[in-house]
Amino acid sequence: QVQLVESGGGLVQPGGSLRLSCAASGIIFSIYSMGWYRQAPGKERELVAGISSRGYRNYADSVKGRFTISRDNAKNTAYLQMNSLKPEDTAVYYCYAESLDIWPPRRADYWGQGTQGTQVT
Repeated sequence: QVQLVESGGGLVQPGGSLRLSCAASGIIFSIYSMGWYRQAPGKERELVAGISSRGYRNYADSVKGRFTISRDNAKNTAYLQMNSLKPEDTAVYYCYAESLDIWPPRRADYWGQGTQGTQVT
């Protein structure tokens, strides 16, 4: 059974930082690209960042220079370090895994359940 389990969301003040984690199980983690989408209340889902199986990183323009995506294949975990947070970053963040390993992702193979909610206020 495949699982992607996110953690690390919470309440933070503008300018603060949070780190999200996405722990994967049931897949060969190292061959998947990993990434994050987010969805704010009343808005469409937005692609935030992705990291390929080889470690190439891509970001949405809205988070470039502030967010850093990384992965630890030994721990089957992807991370999203979010710095200089803004109120507009408030959203539920969803982790995905994609076997096509392309950017932007065409179709996620697996999804996490979403973080508890990242609120910048």
